[in-house]
Amino acid sequence: MSSAHDRAVLHAIFSPTNPFEDLPGLNQEEELTDDDSGFKEEMLQQVRALEVQGVTAAEAGDLHTALERFSQAINILPRKASAYNNRAQARRLQGDTEGAIKDLEQAISLSGGVGRTACQALVQRGLLLKLSCLDDQARADFQKAAALGSEFARKQIVLLNPYAALCNRMLTEVIGKLRNPEVSDAQ
Repeated sequence: MSSAHDRAVLHAIFSPTNPFEDLPGLNQEEELTDDDSGFKEEMLQQVRALEVQGVTAAEAGDLHTALERFSQAINILPRKASAYNNRAQARRLQGDTEGAIKDLEQAISLSGGVGRTACQALVQRGLLLKLSCLDDQARADFQKAAALGSEFARKQIVLLNPYAALCNRMLTEVIGKLRNPEVSDAQ
């Protein structure tokens, strides 16, 4: 059985034409989780059920119900980061960017910047900052999320770096010409 790191190295070997592609599992040895040990199990189950109901409502387009469920979860366990992260997503879908960012900041703070929820919140906040043309702040969030193992965040870092993107494109062209010299001679 191979580790995630082994699979990442093999992926890099067998995908040499895309050097900036994310390497699944390279920086992350195991699946990220949140530490919910400080919460009473009964309350935790209740909050998880409300979060599932909220996600289901949001997926059905019922953002009002989704926001209600996430807010109920927050009222039960105001120190649980995931409910803020989920409510931020619903607020973003509703067009409330300011409210979404406040919830994401709360999720990041409560999570201590570690775990699954922190990673997701950092990516979400990074995207909102990027949409607001705050690229330096977005890059910082993506770097933190990438350090937690987010493949998507790593891609965003490259997209925010025009030199890396140009280098990647040039290297891809060179390798393509090496693999298919007839194509480059015909042009």
